[in-house]
Amino acid sequence: MSRLLALTFVLVATAASAQTPVATDVPKADLDATLARAPAAGVMDQQIRVVDIGKYNVAVGVLHRAAKAKHTAIAHAQVTEVYHILQGSGVLVTGGSIVDATPVAADSETAKVLVGPSTTGPSIRNGHTRKVAPGDTIVIPPGVAHWFSSVDDDMNYLVVRVDADHVLPTGYVNAALKK
Repeated sequence: MSRLLALTFVLVATAASAQTPVATDVPKADLDATLARAPAAGVMDQQIRVVDIGKYNVAVGVLHRAAKAKHTAIAHAQVTEVYHILQGSGVLVTGGSIVDATPVAADSETAKVLVGPSTTGPSIRNGHTRKVAPGDTIVIPPGVAHWFSSVDDDMNYLVVRVDADHVLPTGYVNAALKK
């Protein structure tokens, strides 16, 4: 009987520990290592990690936008994005409709790793325009078109992606961080 009780205790403790959420750290060093790969005159969007927290995935990434780069509009079908501007400034347009909208290829890194099914185009018509700068945070729900119509100074920003449909790759870790 005591063996059965001990075994039951072990099984209950194991099950409880498997269900206990854990925190996932994304240290500044991970952001820095990922940003180090950014093209000086281009645009880079890199997922750092994708964490399954049960009901949804949460991804943390970082983006770099050079002032001289071409910036296109995009809308994500299933993923919410939260931008936090770290460096640089520009004009962000949200809402409205994407001009000459084209679906992102399902087998592209954009769809498979970064943001799931999306639509892109050269600009946005009839959107809401605002200037963004370091310290600003913007929440962009699924289906909302967004576009940097201009970038004044090279920008770096943190992005948190909330993925209620688990379309992003659970457990993903950026190759720059693998040792």
